[in-house]
Amino acid sequence: MAKTRVEQNTTISPVRKTIAFVVTLVALIALFFFAVNTGTLQVSPAELWNGLFVEYNDNVATIYDLRFPRIFIAMIGGAALAVSGVLLQAVVRNPLAEPGIIGINSGAAFTAIIITTFFPQLFYFTPLISFIGGLITFGIVYSLSWYKGSISPMRIILIGIAVSMMFSGLSAAFGSSGGVTSSVTSIIDANITMKTWSDLQTLAVYAAIGLVLSLFTFRMCDLLALEDKTARSLGVDVGRSRLFASFIAVCLASVTTSILGPISFLGLIVPHIARLLVGSSHRWLIPYSMVLGAFCLLLADTIGRCIMPPYEISAAVIMSIIGGPVFILLLVRAKGNYGE
Repeated sequence: MAKTRVEQNTTISPVRKTIAFVVTLVALIALFFFAVNTGTLQVSPAELWNGLFVEYNDNVATIYDLRFPRIFIAMIGGAALAVSGVLLQAVVRNPLAEPGIIGINSGAAFTAIIITTFFPQLFYFTPLISFIGGLITFGIVYSLSWYKGSISPMRIILIGIAVSMMFSGLSAAFGSSGGVTSSVTSIIDANITMKTWSDLQTLAVYAAIGLVLSLFTFRMCDLLALEDKTARSLGVDVGRSRLFASFIAVCLASVTTSILGPISFLGLIVPHIARLLVGSSHRWLIPYSMVLGAFCLLLADTIGRCIMPPYEISAAVIMSIIGGPVFILLLVRAKGNYGE
C-alpha cells in the first residue's frame, strides 16, 4: 500500500526531473552573476575576475564586501526556508504548512529581538537561542492543534496564523519603541542590505548542518505522508520520525530568521512548484527545493533592488506580495480538503 501511494506521486519521469533540476541550477547561476553586477556600481566580467583573483580593484572590493555576502545569504536562506517548508508539510500532512504561516518564523524573530535588545552579550548565540524560540512556538501550535487524538490540518493553520500574528505584533511593538538598534530593525524588516561576511558565516554553519541532515529524511518523509496506522504497520516509529523531521525544519527556519528576519510564503510556494516539476518523492523534492528556494529568494531580493532605484524593497515584502495571492489560490482550489 505504501509503495502504491509513493508511486502515484512520482509519475514524472527521471528525465524530466533531471531537466528541471539542471535548468533551475543554470538559472540560479545566471541570476547570481546578474545580481552581482546589478546596482549603481557595475563592472565587466573580466574586471570582476581580475579584481577577485588577480589584482586589487576598488570597485570589485566594494562589490565583494557589500553584494557578495547579501547574495550568498539570500541563496542559503532561501534553500533553508524551502526545505523547512517541505519537511513541515510532511510532518503535519498539510500542503499549506510553512514556517511563516504556522508561526515559527515570528517566534524565532521575536526571540532574536529579545536577545539583541536585552542581552547583546549573547549576540553570537542568537541563532541557537532563536532555534529554541522557534521550537517552543512549534510545540505550542502543534499541541493546540491536537484534536480527537490526531492533528487537525486546518487547526494547525488557523492556530499558527494566530500565534504568528501575536509574535509579529510583539516584534512590531519593539520596533516602534525608541532606542532600537539597527540589528533589531533589520530583523523586524527582514532587511539583508547590510549583512556582512560574519553573518554569512554564522548562517552557513547552522544551515549546512540542517540541509545535510534533511537529505537523510527522504524515505522518512515519504512514509510520514501515509496514515499513521499504515506507517506503523511498515515498522516506522512515527513519533520519533516526526520529531526528527520537525527538529530539522524548525532549526532551518529559526536560524535563517535570526539572520534574515521573518520571510513568509517561501516555504509554501517553493514546495508546490517543486512538486509540479519533480513530483512528491522526497528523494528529488528536498534537493530540488534547495536549488529552487535559493533561486526564488535571490530573485526576490534582486527585484527589490531593481524595481525602485535608488530605494529598495525587502525580499520579505516581495515574497508577501507574491505569496498572499498564491496562498488564497491554494485555499480556493483545496475545496475544503485540507480541513478534513
